[in-house]
Amino acid sequence: MRRLVNIPLIVILMGAGALAMFVPVMHALALRDWLSARSFFYSGTIFLFLTFLLSISTYDTRRPRNVTRSHLLALTLFFAVLPAMMAVPFYEATGGEVTFLDAYFEMVSSLTTTGATLFDDPAALAPSLHLWRALVGWLGGFFLWVAAIAILAPMNLGGFEVSATAGMRQSETGIYSVDPRDLLARYARQFAPVYAGLTLVLWIVLVVLRADPFVAFCHALSTLSTSGISPVGGMEGTVSGIPGEMFVLLFMGFALSRHTFTHESGAGGFRRLWRDPEFRLGLSCLAVVPALLFLRHWVGVYEGKADADIFVALRALWGSIFTVLSFLTTTGFVAEDWTAAQAWSGMPASGVVLMGLALIGGGVATTAGGVKLLRVHALYKHGMREVERLVNPSSVGGAGAVARHIRRQGAFVASVFFMLYTVSMAVVMIALALTGLGFEPAMILTVSALSTTGPLAAVAGEAPIALAEIGTSAKWILCGAMVLGRLEMLVIVALLNPAFWRQ
Repeated sequence: MRRLVNIPLIVILMGAGALAMFVPVMHALALRDWLSARSFFYSGTIFLFLTFLLSISTYDTRRPRNVTRSHLLALTLFFAVLPAMMAVPFYEATGGEVTFLDAYFEMVSSLTTTGATLFDDPAALAPSLHLWRALVGWLGGFFLWVAAIAILAPMNLGGFEVSATAGMRQSETGIYSVDPRDLLARYARQFAPVYAGLTLVLWIVLVVLRADPFVAFCHALSTLSTSGISPVGGMEGTVSGIPGEMFVLLFMGFALSRHTFTHESGAGGFRRLWRDPEFRLGLSCLAVVPALLFLRHWVGVYEGKADADIFVALRALWGSIFTVLSFLTTTGFVAEDWTAAQAWSGMPASGVVLMGLALIGGGVATTAGGVKLLRVHALYKHGMREVERLVNPSSVGGAGAVARHIRRQGAFVASVFFMLYTVSMAVVMIALALTGLGFEPAMILTVSALSTTGPLAAVAGEAPIALAEIGTSAKWILCGAMVLGRLEMLVIVALLNPAFWRQ
């Protein structure tokens, strides 16, 4: 591992992607899918050899002048350029039935854990290709776990800027006391057993609940990575039913807060997790939104316009709870009873609610996208404090120095990010509108891409949006929007900062 840190990060990631190509090889051989097996085997071998040559030519024991800048560039190339490598076996395995742009779109969507797909019918792809999509999303999610702590946290990016104090900010030279390369290696070793172990446990549980092993494995990969990729079109295609959804719901909770899998504070166990504002805000959304959808129906019952079947009511309530948490964590799985929940609540246009949940997103340093719960918490606390000052101008805000920092500097940074996020939405929507898309499809696809919640395209509107029918320009715009939504605008601003390059 010590020798590996002397190789550029993007080259290491290329090698990991090339090694991952041999997993679909074994699966395709078991299914006697010779075309897919050959495509992934040849591609994996060629890219492994290319990675070996690049490792030799770029190996350097000297510390770069700015390691953090190098890793930020690698982070950008990972989501923008590496999908082109991963698209090669996908393109070859389809036998030329899709364009390379379509294959690249699928890989960008998978690697950014967006989960959008151009194939409305899951049967249009071979099982090994579905496995590759889910595996790429899983690898992208793991890299996000590691990169958020090792790269973005020291720079106060990715949501960490909200709670960062002056003592935590980077030095003027951009050089840290701890080499980010060592941090990457350390957190990769620390998180890999946790990430893989949780995936394995969920897979075993779903298999025990009579789900198909292949489908259960893909859903386990997609749940931990919050990509929402499914070889059968979602939870509706499984046989595990509500028990399976319950366990998927439990594991989606890891995307609400980084404190579910890290140990940053002194408090331990559930106390630390309960004190986390992101986790509490996520639970509040999980309680309030389904309750509103549930109570909406009883208004109709009181007026004599709806049925009051308790069994149907409970299934509708569960469908609302599961779907709300799924889109809050930007996973995008839809419960089997979600359609019944919509009809029962009398709100067929509740897709707007799902879009709002996806925009809020999950926790900082998790695989979830969106604005992030911590930023929303900072803006909420700032708003509550301003209202309190209007009522009592001489009051003094309490709750400690950290809370005061979040209400002031944290809220200011969060408002800046929210402004950049809104501007990004407007720019992407205008660009999509210029390609010929209407207002509603452009808005849904923009929110879907920037929040990395691909299934929104199928459930947010009155009718599903067929991504395969959009033009080439729109596909390129969505690819860029997915990368932008995954990296966040503050990372792009940091890369474009002239002072950052002069260091």
